[in-house]
Amino acid sequence: MLAPMIPVLEHPDIRRRAVPISVATYHWMQDQNLVPRRAELIRGVIFEKAGKSPKHTGLTDQIRELLDTWSAKRYWVRQEAPLTLGDSEPEPDVSVVTGQRSDYATAHPGTALLVVEVAVITESADRELLPAYAAAGVAEVWLVLASKNQVERFTLPVGDAYTESLIYSAGDRLASSALAGFSLPLTTLFP
Repeated sequence: MLAPMIPVLEHPDIRRRAVPISVATYHWMQDQNLVPRRAELIRGVIFEKAGKSPKHTGLTDQIRELLDTWSAKRYWVRQEAPLTLGDSEPEPDVSVVTGQRSDYATAHPGTALLVVEVAVITESADRELLPAYAAAGVAEVWLVLASKNQVERFTLPVGDAYTESLIYSAGDRLASSALAGFSLPLTTLFP
């Protein structure tokens, strides 16, 4: 049923006329079961989420477990849970937010100290999220480039862009700038 819509969106004139939906409308649509279960709102557009490969799931689990152990309940470490960011509600693979679960009983967090996106087949789509994360003041984003055994770290958000990015390879130690004292030897992820 939706397949004919996709070629239409390739036309710039049509794409300019498309009307984005708000986060409030997205939430209403979720309440009415009008949104697919595996979907997220990015810049006012609902996208179906990509499936997770075993490699993606393993890396995501491993990073969340390391962060959870390190945080000792100082922060809330979340896995594939929504962040409400202005015109978007992505579900990053891992996010670390201030406070505890009970602080978010009525609304999703609006920012994070750290967001981790694991890219096995979704690198370009994950990069498209960077402006939304920067605009929401997410202090640090790790893009885990699984096929390259690298992590690209983005820091210092200004407006809707990060002003610093560094690439770490398998033998490097990645020290978080947002989580003082947390560092990760990448041999843990990429033996």
